[in-house]
Amino acid sequence: QIRLLESGGGLVQPGGSLRLVCEASQIPLNMGWYRQAPGKQRELVATVTVGGTTDYADSVKGRFAISRSVAKTTVYLQMNTLKPEDTAVYYCYAQPYLPIGGRSEFWGQGTQVAVSS
Repeated sequence: QIRLLESGGGLVQPGGSLRLVCEASQIPLNMGWYRQAPGKQRELVATVTVGGTTDYADSVKGRFAISRSVAKTTVYLQMNTLKPEDTAVYYCYAQPYLPIGGRSEFWGQGTQVAVSS
């Protein structure tokens, strides 16, 4: 399996910045971040392929930036100009090159991001 270790969440004021980090135990094909706010479904925030192609939710375009380390095992989410509606638990996601144990996706434990004054 792919083990994912997240860090970097916390409390920040509106307009502030946070950087989320997720380290994988092996190199995934694709990595990304999803989030889930109270009472809402989990939604895509951003993804990045092993080749560096990125995709963003419309709500975060221009404010968030996703990237991967040179070793391809770590994914970063730089979040700028944070808004209260960005408050959620953020989950790291990884898709392996081939299914592992029948699984084609793996998730981190989640890290809380709270944007409030």
